[in-house]
Amino acid sequence: MTKPGQTTAMGVPELAEGYPEVSAPFGEALVNVGRQNPKVIGLTADLGKYTDILSFAAAFPERYFNVGMAEQNLIGIAAGLARTGFVPFCTTYCVFATRRAYDFIAIGCALSRTNVKIIAGLPGLTTGYGGTHQGIEDLALMRAMPNLTVIDPCDATEIAQATAVIADYDGPVYMRLLRGRVPVVLDPVTYRFEIGKARLLRKGTDVAFISTGLMTQRTLEAAAQLANDGVSAAVLHVSTLKPFDREAVLSLIERVPRVITAENHVTTGGLASAVADAATDAGLRLRLKRVGIPDCFCECGSLPYLAKRYQMDTASIVAAARTVLEEEPVLPAAVA
Repeated sequence: MTKPGQTTAMGVPELAEGYPEVSAPFGEALVNVGRQNPKVIGLTADLGKYTDILSFAAAFPERYFNVGMAEQNLIGIAAGLARTGFVPFCTTYCVFATRRAYDFIAIGCALSRTNVKIIAGLPGLTTGYGGTHQGIEDLALMRAMPNLTVIDPCDATEIAQATAVIADYDGPVYMRLLRGRVPVVLDPVTYRFEIGKARLLRKGTDVAFISTGLMTQRTLEAAAQLANDGVSAAVLHVSTLKPFDREAVLSLIERVPRVITAENHVTTGGLASAVADAATDAGLRLRLKRVGIPDCFCECGSLPYLAKRYQMDTASIVAAARTVLEEEPVLPAAVA
């Protein structure tokens, strides 16, 4: 439910039925990190309210800076602070960080290996404001940049864990942000986030889902629905797009070569491309179906409408799996 004056397009998430929720997991995790490390600094480009960093501002007002609607300055200031020993976390929207400040990230952060953490809100179809605000190509841009770690968390559990991990990691990081009331999909007791490590969340033998970000919730739901029809579906969650866990991906493809990738991003340059590249480089054959945003700027609309419109909802993922299962079996590569 939205508050008066708000719309779901402003990044207020639709309720995830059947899941507990945590409010502003990034902000609370950053406060905890800030208590442990006085060098942690919070910055935003006039989006503190909409990137969940206001709890950090309230806890540490002397360590919080709003630079205004100036994303290039945001990155430049953060890079300068990092060079003097601070650990800056800077927040804005995906589109503003990657489209407006790309060169500043490349030169000020990645080339110089400065210890800046870029937290990017409204990834993919988590806003209904259309092409101006939907960060649909950010993973492709960021994973192409040398020296930059790229993370797309699944839920509240992973956001909190990843925030703590990247605070201790020495180097530039780009992390997508799910904000507001975020569902808890991964068990906070048993799940552990590690940079560069994919996690097999569900074993399966008939079809393999390889997913990232919020799409992992939907692939888990799709796998459960398929199980009711006797289809055994594996789910591999790839939260780090760079460095990419090729070993885990290839190990799954070798066992289950019918593969559906699912990402809240265009299907070119992101997870699907990374999976296809890994399989091609290793000489593995597979049946690959890509679920994600097509080659277009998306419409405005409610989040459930957009997910269905662009075939990224759970039902569409199930349909993609059935399509792959109906295709001819994958033959092993010829032995040289």
